Amino acid sequence: MVRILIPSGALGLGYDPEALKRGIANRPDLIAIDGGSTDSGPSYLGRGVSKYARSSTKVEWAGLMDAARRAGCPLVIGTAGTCGSGSAVDWLLDITREVLAETGNSAKIAVLKSDQTPDAIAKAFAAGQVTPLPAAPEIDAALIESCTNIVALAGVEQISEALATGADIVIAGRTTDTAIIAALPIDRGVDAGLAWHAAKIGECGALCATNPQSGVLQVDFEGDAFVLTPLAEGAHATPHTVSAHMLYENSDPYLLYEPGGVLDVTDAVYTALGGTRVSVTGSKWVPSETYAVKLEGARISGFQTIVMALLRDKRYVANAAIWADDIVAKCTAKVLARTGAKADDFSIEIRLIGQNATLGALEARVGDPVEIGALGLVTAKTQALSGEVGKLLNPYLLHHPLTRDEEQPTFAFPFSPAEIDRGPIYEFCLNHVLRLDDPMAAFSLEVVDG
Repeated sequence: MVRILIPSGALGLGYDPEALKRGIANRPDLIAIDGGSTDSGPSYLGRGVSKYARSSTKVEWAGLMDAARRAGCPLVIGTAGTCGSGSAVDWLLDITREVLAETGNSAKIAVLKSDQTPDAIAKAFAAGQVTPLPAAPEIDAALIESCTNIVALAGVEQISEALATGADIVIAGRTTDTAIIAALPIDRGVDAGLAWHAAKIGECGALCATNPQSGVLQVDFEGDAFVLTPLAEGAHATPHTVSAHMLYENSDPYLLYEPGGVLDVTDAVYTALGGTRVSVTGSKWVPSETYAVKLEGARISGFQTIVMALLRDKRYVANAAIWADDIVAKCTAKVLARTGAKADDFSIEIRLIGQNATLGALEARVGDPVEIGALGLVTAKTQALSGEVGKLLNPYLLHHPLTRDEEQPTFAFPFSPAEIDRGPIYEFCLNHVLRLDDPMAAFSLEVVDG
């Protein structure tokens, strides 16, 4: 039997310490936790930084380092520092060494990095080794070179290499969410279909069970089945909660594409055990003819300034969209007339917070807000132009009337100064795969002492 303990869906989200204690007592073979994803947008990858606070990350990571030491098993994290860039890996490595120094412990640490240089990817693209996924943007060498960070998503093969070093702790750059869970079972002879399926269901910890905020989940591989057990008090896994997780961040409820193949759960059978656990059988792994890893890249798409005003007058609240459209038109014309900027140098948008700000024209619900926040978003090719356009937008958001002849209104700015420069903003610009003859060719592995 192989036992994996998953404390949480991501380091930084917290976990139930009592449930973690129960998991440690069950003597897992590995503790695996994800460090992040693309969920929070391109800025983290673009800047190579973590979304989560260092203080919180350190507390949780120290707890898991202690848990792995007491359980006598390796601790693995994938996509370290939210984005998995080399700088984020180094950030977590620094925290790891700090914890070890403070606790008087030592550890063997395997550091797996996923960074790709723009030059190397541009050459691979020219050689036909980089191919688009569905709905991928058109790319060229210039776009690739503009990326501030590019990472490849490691799979089982790269995590297995890191574990084979005998490391106590594996800190990995960008990986698929599932690879850090599936690697050890596959290395120990577990059927690949079972391993990948269990990893997909368990990737977010107890999200596949009731009381999903508890985090802690145990995965056992027994014969031709895997068994999922949520360890928090009162938490239950059911065939419904488990099978439904195949739809989480996945466009197909039966197929999951990973480096080296595809998981097919069409014939999977989910069986309740004792009301709290679920056993799964029938998963299949179909190897691909070529080996490829997904690429993620981010680049600066502009510079931004935000300005916010609050509307409370009933008439303006009711006509906020008309008011906002008029401001955008008039302010855009003024920018073109007074700054020398061209139309494609900048954009002005006003999002009405409280009125379709999330879904825009797709909103189907109707409400009756007391007030509306008007969030002006200015995006430009330079921060100087963005700030200048923000200042031109300021008086419109403060005093612009609905009609020409009415008394001049005054609205409220919650901040002074009203214009807030956000600096560079980023966009994802790669949704492609990189074909590799050697799975380790795009990755680096180093073992260090801590």
